[in-house]
Amino acid sequence: MKSEEFATAMNIRVGMGYDVHRLVEGRDLWIGGILIPYEKGLLGHSDADVLIHAICDALLGAANMRDIGYHFPDTSEDTLNMDSKIILRKTIDLIATKGYRLGNVDATICAERPKMNPHIPQMQACLAEVIGCEPDQISIKATTTERLGFTGREEGISAYATVLIER
Repeated sequence: MKSEEFATAMNIRVGMGYDVHRLVEGRDLWIGGILIPYEKGLLGHSDADVLIHAICDALLGAANMRDIGYHFPDTSEDTLNMDSKIILRKTIDLIATKGYRLGNVDATICAERPKMNPHIPQMQACLAEVIGCEPDQISIKATTTERLGFTGREEGISAYATVLIER
């Protein structure tokens, strides 16, 4: 069996997403759908939740449905200051139009500060509720960049996500 035939027979697809936003004063810090107490927040057209944005890009990519900017443009008044949980719910609905549902998420948040690990269980619960899956289907890890690059200088936060979707 050829690899394409195997994937089609299995009805599974994999997608990868990445997002980054600058840290600024005067904004709330939303990551993984939860508000994290911190002196800075992420700058963006929506609430700038880098984790949700990376997950949405991975989901859309896996379903071959372009990217988050295509469906939720940062030039639209409709998406201005939008709660990213709404974007995630709409993304789940979009991939469902092609018959897909989430298998699992494996994601990594890159930040020097604040520490993400204490917030991961709450992020998993929040994202699972929005997606309509079990928290065990959402793996979230956190790392630093050992003070290297824009993340290491605490100028921004980034996130990577890989998803498996299935029919």
